[in-house]
Amino acid sequence: MDMQVTQPWLNHYPPGVPATVDYVQHGSLVDLLDAAFRQHASRTASVCMDTKLRFAEIDEMSTALAAWLQARGLRKGARVAIMMPNLPQYMVAIPAVLRAGCVVVNVNPLYTPRELEHQLKDSGAEAIIILENFAGTLAEVIERSAVKQVLLASMGDLLGFWKGQLINFAVRHVKKMVPEFKLPLSDDRQVTRFNMAIAEGTRLSLQRPAVGPDDVAFLQYTGGTTGVSKGATLLHRNVVANIVQTEAWFKPMLMTLGDKPLTCVCALPLYHIFALTICYMMGARLGMANVLIPNPRDLPGLVKTLSKHRINMFPAVNTLFNALANDADFARLDFSELVVSNGGGMAVQQATAEKWLKVTGCPVVEGYGLSETSPVATSNRLDQRNFTGTIGLPIPSTEISIRDDDGRELTMGEPGEICIRGPQVMAGYWNRPDETAKVMTDDGFFKSGDVGVMDANGYVKIVDRKKDMILVSGFNVYPNEIEQVVNLHPGVLECAAVGVPDARSGEAVKLFVVKKDHALAEEDLGEYCKQNFTAYKRPKYIEFRDELPKTNVGKILRRELRSTTA
Repeated sequence: MDMQVTQPWLNHYPPGVPATVDYVQHGSLVDLLDAAFRQHASRTASVCMDTKLRFAEIDEMSTALAAWLQARGLRKGARVAIMMPNLPQYMVAIPAVLRAGCVVVNVNPLYTPRELEHQLKDSGAEAIIILENFAGTLAEVIERSAVKQVLLASMGDLLGFWKGQLINFAVRHVKKMVPEFKLPLSDDRQVTRFNMAIAEGTRLSLQRPAVGPDDVAFLQYTGGTTGVSKGATLLHRNVVANIVQTEAWFKPMLMTLGDKPLTCVCALPLYHIFALTICYMMGARLGMANVLIPNPRDLPGLVKTLSKHRINMFPAVNTLFNALANDADFARLDFSELVVSNGGGMAVQQATAEKWLKVTGCPVVEGYGLSETSPVATSNRLDQRNFTGTIGLPIPSTEISIRDDDGRELTMGEPGEICIRGPQVMAGYWNRPDETAKVMTDDGFFKSGDVGVMDANGYVKIVDRKKDMILVSGFNVYPNEIEQVVNLHPGVLECAAVGVPDARSGEAVKLFVVKKDHALAEEDLGEYCKQNFTAYKRPKYIEFRDELPKTNVGKILRRELRSTTA
């Protein structure tokens, strides 16, 4: 059967984007990064607090660090945790771990001891590269983990030492700068300064292990929104495929700026798969400089940083787009060369997209993916200026199937579970074959847990996550629909809808709102909802809040809101 009939999205691809990509051109991420570092050696790879690192410097330092890790007995396949915000050290640590043949375990630096302990024990990490600010958290759990090597980084490690490759300076002076750290020590556990490890590694030779497409590259832990946090096992070929897929989708638009060095805002944390693949990996592939933002919640600081650069690409989540679009200082920046603003991680709201377009002249292009899909599975066209309310089309070499609870494919326009098949889909959950079996179909599709519909053109629209659906008197109410409409009210900054117990209808809709207009009253919003929703969809309860609980990536935590009303 014609692919354009079975895969109607191919008829609506932008010019220059192929139906499939050659994702086996690189045998591993190591090969891909080796090529990128050579090709773009003289270009800036990262900028952080006015300090720049070139790709050649990252190449040299990561090779040295890989040799050091290897010399400490970390064998091929050993798991190495990285726990820090967006700093230059992260740009060095990732290729170092991969070049040593080890597996990167990305860790949220704001984890509590309980959360960190779970991830270290579940992954079996033998080493951790951690910013010293978070060493106290590690100290509480390290004795209950397999971690034997601790590399302590500081905010100043790469902010001057390595300009001009002053390795001898580091060897002479770094030891003098090591303060006392209260990490439990033992005969087989060592604590080393990050810079010292690199300096020592320059005197070692890396014995490059054979790393292939089926070796594990990352354990990317899910957010735990559906239960215990699980490690999505991403093979080298999974991530390589998604880099090549996203490059095929983004490159035609980025190349409208010519063959000059490009700049990407890396405000999303590198421990999150979205920033890891799009900002770091695809960025390296295209020789793009990443402006690293350690703390995007500091809006004045973020805007000040952005004022120093001509930004070409800005990946973010709705909450950050919304905050910046409503910031007067941000609106005064130069956006003449911003051609890609890609949103993911959560639904992009129409009100936010329209405000961002008005301020920057660049549309927010919504995409979709998960940790389990490395992450990108779909994207809207980058030349599409109007808000679609969809997550777009399946990207090259990707199939989307909408299925019912029995696994049967549904007809166009019928809501069901979004299922994804493609080379970017994970190998499974780390050491959890039972959990893997629950999400993989016999024909190789990953069951996302998201409810969606596909139209005749192949565009996919998310209705909601299954677990977030609200059942009111037997009728399905989807929070995303409520939130999209309420966010269009001029007095609303942001909102979240959840289901709460109700004696009459089983569940009722409760709306949590952060005001943009302080004069907004419950009665005004109630009347607005009456005008826009049929009776069973209307929020029965409205509660105003100063802020909504969010993950560090910016997703609104509906589960926390539900727990406050239980």
